[in-house]
Amino acid sequence: MSARERARHWRHPGLPGVDLLDARYVSKTFARHTHESFVIAAITSGVEEFHHRDSIERAGPGHLALVNPDTVHTGQAGVPEGWTYSVIYPSAAVVGEIAAETTSIRGNPGFAVAVAHDPQAVRLITQVLRAADGRNALAADTMLRLVVARLLRSSGTALPARSPRPAPPRDVSRAREILESRMAEPPSLRELAAQLGIGPFALLRAFRDAYGMPPHVWLTDARVRRARHLLDTGIAPADVAAAVGFTDQPHLNRHFTRIVGVPPGAYSRERKNVQDSRKGPRLASAE
Repeated sequence: MSARERARHWRHPGLPGVDLLDARYVSKTFARHTHESFVIAAITSGVEEFHHRDSIERAGPGHLALVNPDTVHTGQAGVPEGWTYSVIYPSAAVVGEIAAETTSIRGNPGFAVAVAHDPQAVRLITQVLRAADGRNALAADTMLRLVVARLLRSSGTALPARSPRPAPPRDVSRAREILESRMAEPPSLRELAAQLGIGPFALLRAFRDAYGMPPHVWLTDARVRRARHLLDTGIAPADVAAAVGFTDQPHLNRHFTRIVGVPPGAYSRERKNVQDSRKGPRLASAE
């Protein structure tokens, strides 16, 4: 991360099921990836440009980038000065609870657009992060629910399924299962295709059509997802790297930062801070 960039990715114990990110990026480029949660990013300065499904989207001040769970996307600066944003990552369960109480959306709620112009929603999200940073759980939870309800009413829809893509062919589902079970020692594309009785290029095309990424890119995304879960349990980054199949910790650092936005060490420290805060008062970090 350059000297002009900063990022903090954390949780507040009063906001279960929600991650928070406060960042300014200039040269940062997010690799193609997905999230298990929703992404609601409030742009406060600059422009973020991101590939979303089959189009390139741009979001500037007063706009929000809205990404549904398991949707492939990227992220990079849309102007030379980069972009600054406040991001909330509410789980599907949190969004579903809010939708059920405040909207008429039935089924799996989600967003129908990738970018929305709503300066008031941007202000609410910055207030969520400010309240969370100030350990004001009541204010943070209130603002979070207000802004998610507001965006669901203005841009919400019922998603046809947990993922917007149709169910993948059986061979592709089986390929994904094999990669998940052999994450630390995955087969080559040829070996994977041979296990399924199809050609390598046929598998490559079918996998990319089903999941929006070729198998090797999907595997990196899956490894980072698993790494996050292991870091959440307190496992050290060096041990996590080996467990998910990265050759060493620097490889984990590079891929984790390209997808999550912060290095695994910083991510892990924030998780530990949350655990410590549940045990009793602590001094505020000077970082």
